[in-house]
Amino acid sequence: MSKNTGPILKAIRLTKKVSSPEGELTILDNVSLEVPRGQTLAVVGSSGAGKSTLLALLAGLDEPTTGEVWLGESELTALDEDGRAALRNRQVGFVFQSFHLLPALTALENVLLPLELAGEADARGKAIETLRQVGLEARMSHYPRQLSGGEKQRVAIARAYVGAPQLLFADEPTGNLDRRTGEKIIELLFRLNAGTGTTLMLVTHDTNIAQRCQRRVGIEGGRLVLDETSAAA
Repeated sequence: MSKNTGPILKAIRLTKKVSSPEGELTILDNVSLEVPRGQTLAVVGSSGAGKSTLLALLAGLDEPTTGEVWLGESELTALDEDGRAALRNRQVGFVFQSFHLLPALTALENVLLPLELAGEADARGKAIETLRQVGLEARMSHYPRQLSGGEKQRVAIARAYVGAPQLLFADEPTGNLDRRTGEKIIELLFRLNAGTGTTLMLVTHDTNIAQRCQRRVGIEGGRLVLDETSAAA
C-alpha cells in the first residue's frame, strides 16, 4: 500500500530548549531528518551533543519546543501523551543502555509484558520463540538479578523485537557492557535487523559500530553536522 512506501520517520526543524540557572539553553537546534524504511542509521557525537535528546524527540518520549516529528503517516507532535504512547506500542521498539527490565519479572515475563498489554494472540509462544532467537532458551525463568549484563541486554532486545516493530531505537546499547559482550550484542542487533527488515536507529559513541550502519548522522552542539551514507548502502 502507498502508506508503506514513504519514510518511516521524518523530523522537520526540531528545536529543544530548556530553562537553566544560567538562562535558556538550546539542546537541539533546527534539526531536520528523513529516515527510509529498513535503513540502519547511527547517530554519533560527543557526550552532551544532543544525541539522546534527538532520540527521545523522534520516539515521542519528549516534546520539542518547535518542529514536527512524523512516524509513518502520523504526526507524533500533534498527539497527546496517550496518543503517542499508543502509536509507539504499535510500531516502535526500544533498547536502552541500562536495560530497563522489571526486576520482579522473569526473562520470559519481561518479554511477554508488551504482548499481553497489546492483547496479542499466542503471546507466550511468541515470547518463547523470540528468547530462543536471542539464545536465552535456558534462561527464561531467571530474574534479571540472576542474569549477566549481556543476558539482560538480550532480554531487552527480545522484548523490543517481540512485537515486530517497524522501527527500533537503541540508545548506547553496549554502554554498560565489556567490549567482547558488546560486540556480541551488536552482532545480534544487526542479525535481527537483517532478518526482520526493521528500521534501526542506533545512538553510539563507538565509531566501529557506527561504520556498520548504512548511514551516519552526526550531532554536535545540538546541530546536525554530518549526514553520510555508506557506499554499500
